[in-house]
Amino acid sequence: MKAERHEIRYGDHVIGFSVTRRSRRTLEIAVEPDSSVVVAAPLDASIEVIKSKLHRRAAWIRKQQIFFHQYLPRTPERRFIAGETHLYLGRQYRLKIEAHVQEKVKLSRGFIVVQSHRPERTEVARNLVEAWYRERAHIKFRDRIEINLHRFKEPESFRPRGLIIRQLRQRWGSMSPSGRLLLNHRLIEAPVDAIDYVITHELCHIAEPHHGPKFFALVDRVMPDWAKRKERLERIMA
Repeated sequence: MKAERHEIRYGDHVIGFSVTRRSRRTLEIAVEPDSSVVVAAPLDASIEVIKSKLHRRAAWIRKQQIFFHQYLPRTPERRFIAGETHLYLGRQYRLKIEAHVQEKVKLSRGFIVVQSHRPERTEVARNLVEAWYRERAHIKFRDRIEINLHRFKEPESFRPRGLIIRQLRQRWGSMSPSGRLLLNHRLIEAPVDAIDYVITHELCHIAEPHHGPKFFALVDRVMPDWAKRKERLERIMA
């Protein structure tokens, strides 16, 4: 069933929210990591009743949105010129651009070396580096998924049905209702322990779709230091 879109006003703020109707008896409100508000409502719940419940929880919703907002990825403007610093797995590397007969990107002694037969064109360097990041992300993220699955007593119960890596503007990752793991390709710039935090967080959503007490109890159990990892992710990737 297609989600309904509505909004309420809380002081100077407009809170938009989506409503998904299900065969259930109670109404549930969740604030997602991208600050969106999602409501799971009984099939016969009127929009007036839903909005009334949102108004009563508005202060809590705004508090959650403010909390999550500080952890949204903020993409710095990159020029892709020689000497510019770029992150890979939490370490800073300088960009070195070399004229070469082939086009290739590699790591070498503190540098991300871009070999190109068009070294004066920054858009070529950008495309080569971003393609290299995507390639490394596919390899590294799959490795880390396998490692983090073993945090759970029954690893196969938390195995995602697929992995999608793409550019995301407002979150580091998500888990679809069908069990497909979506990760922001920029995570390849983050330290491995921060990558592990995002992956583990999303794997927990296979058992607990929403950010309720049971979800955080599960995260606490399988990754007790998740809050420190999350803080490091935000600090390094800001």
